Amino acid sequence: RQIWREQQTLRHSYHSSQMDILTDHPSIIIPDAQSSQTGVSVAYVHDPHKQWFVLRVSYGREDQVADELIRLGCYAYIAKREQWKMVNGKRQKFIENMIPNILFSYLTPQEAEMYVRDVCPAGTKNPCPKLSAITSYYYNHFATAPGGKNPPLVIPHRQMQTFILATYTHDEHLVSLKKNDYHFLMDEEVEVIGGPFQGVRGRVIRAGGQQRILIRLAADEGNVLGEFGTAFIPKSLMKKVE
Repeated sequence: RQIWREQQTLRHSYHSSQMDILTDHPSIIIPDAQSSQTGVSVAYVHDPHKQWFVLRVSYGREDQVADELIRLGCYAYIAKREQWKMVNGKRQKFIENMIPNILFSYLTPQEAEMYVRDVCPAGTKNPCPKLSAITSYYYNHFATAPGGKNPPLVIPHRQMQTFILATYTHDEHLVSLKKNDYHFLMDEEVEVIGGPFQGVRGRVIRAGGQQRILIRLAADEGNVLGEFGTAFIPKSLMKKVE
């Protein structure tokens, strides 16, 4: 196991070598959440009391909010990918956010209320009240909470596992999709068993002329935050999920 982890670290040297095996699916690992400014990291630890909240952030402040949440000991994630652009006639590589102004954080409902709305349990104090000025919930407009309001959108645990695995390498061949951009090649769910997308689960699609795995972020069928496709995945690196 240690040798395998060392190999993964060499393949993805820009990520923390400290990884945590998820309790509900031992073959899946995700990297630590790491501050872009200080290098401080937070390991992922499965907690039945926490949920994956989708947070809206003021324009261009995703990294600032993620760094602050990590400083507070919370797991925060921003999906990014490499992109090439022409600048003054030269081709240059950039890292861009896949979902602008959005980040994901693994929080208890009490933590989410504290950091997003500055609502603290009795007898406690918000350690970072400034977050509520630049952060808000992304709401689930297809559900109604007690009181008649829409609840914050939370992403199912398994979907976030796959999404992080597919995006943390910043692969430039990841694509954002709309419903008409792809069609399914098979009904069964598969798992990628090798390569940079190892551990990713989803249905096989054809998009952009290539065979890929579909990654969906959705609270339910009617409330889809985003759909994405991996780079090309050969059949030899797929196995059906039993």
